[in-house]
This record gives sequence, C-alpha cells and structure tokens, in this order.
Amino acid sequence: MTFYYTACGTFDKNYDEDGMPWKKDSEMSWESYLQRSKLTHLTELVSLDGMLNEPLVEPHYDNSHDWNYIATDGNYLTGFFTSLDYVLQKMEPRKRFNLLAVVIEPTQDCKHVKLEDFEFVGYDLLDKEYGNSALSNCGGFDETFLPADLNAFGLIDDYEKAYDVKRRLSQNNPEEHHADTNVIATKILVEQSRTANIGFEKVGLNGYLSTAKHYSAKVRK
Repeated sequence: MTFYYTACGTFDKNYDEDGMPWKKDSEMSWESYLQRSKLTHLTELVSLDGMLNEPLVEPHYDNSHDWNYIATDGNYLTGFFTSLDYVLQKMEPRKRFNLLAVVIEPTQDCKHVKLEDFEFVGYDLLDKEYGNSALSNCGGFDETFLPADLNAFGLIDDYEKAYDVKRRLSQNNPEEHHADTNVIATKILVEQSRTANIGFEKVGLNGYLSTAKHYSAKVRK
C-alpha cells in the first residue's frame, strides 16, 4: 500500500483566506457553503478538492528534483507527493492547515491500516483529473448518495460503501466526467499546530512533528 502526502487549507466556520473568520454575509462563507451543498451536518470539510480546501504545496514543475516527489497518474497531476518531508518543505506557511496522507484506489480498508501520527477520516471520490470531489463539490448526485451518507468531514466512512457509490455514480451519470472517480482514502495528522505559525518550512519532518506536538493539543481524538 502506497501512501502519498499533501497539505491543504482548512475549511470550517473559522475559515477565510487569512485564517480569520469570514463575515456572516460573505458569499463564500462556511454557512453559505453548507446551505448550497445541503451538507449542513459538517463540522469541517476535509476534501481533496482544491476549490474547497486550498492546496498549500507549491512544487517547481521546471525543477527536475521536484519531479522525484510529484505523484502522477498517467498524464494527470494528482496534487499528492511521495514524501511528507518534501510537503513540509514546499508548503505555504499557514496558521491553520491539514497535513494529509492518502491512498489512491486502495485495495483494502484503510480504516485499520496504521500510519504513525495519522488517523483515518474517510474516503473521498475525486474525478479522474484529480480536480473535483463528487462528494462535496459537484452539486450533489441524489440518485446515488445523499448528504446523510457523508460523515462530519464530508467523506464516506465505509470502504465497501465508497466503492459502491463510485460504481453507481458512473452507471447513473455516464455522460458526466465528474462522476468517473477514484476512491481516495484520507488520513489526517492528529497532532499539529492549528493556532500558531511554527516555522515548519525551516525544519525537517522529525523537527516539525516534535515542534507541532509542543505547541498543539490533539485536535481529533
């Protein structure tokens, strides 16, 4: 089983571009997203959709060294990387962010697969271009799944259900390219700084983890 890594901005009730709360009347507010998506039960969206959870890793595509770490799927850039240390070195500094470990098209349930410092949060369904999530950013596919089928992070909890939704999405929407998806298992770093800029870009992985644990409490137990 191959894990890839990425870092994304958070999207919840405290979100905006600068990590400060949105104004209540903003068209891009958390509240307006919940109403538009009908996912009103979410506590935080942990999506791999770059339009919703901003990608924070900025590789240099003209640098041959960076291509040692960029994960591709055929001709598509996945937005994932082969090294967590590389992600930490290349990501844009943010006060609040999520470090994620993912598996593309897993062949076993990842809920019980151990990865130190990470915990499982669910399965996303990304289109084949690795651009949009069919679960949280395609307007809904009510003939295949309903908001109640997603957990509090906008993901599917169950391995078999994720593949069943993948199959039925394609069958029910043969002309919709966003319905042709990959199942992506997602784990999140459970101890990290959510309130302080810790200067992670200047340290390696071990230094980051120890620094993050020094400054933060466990955010998900």
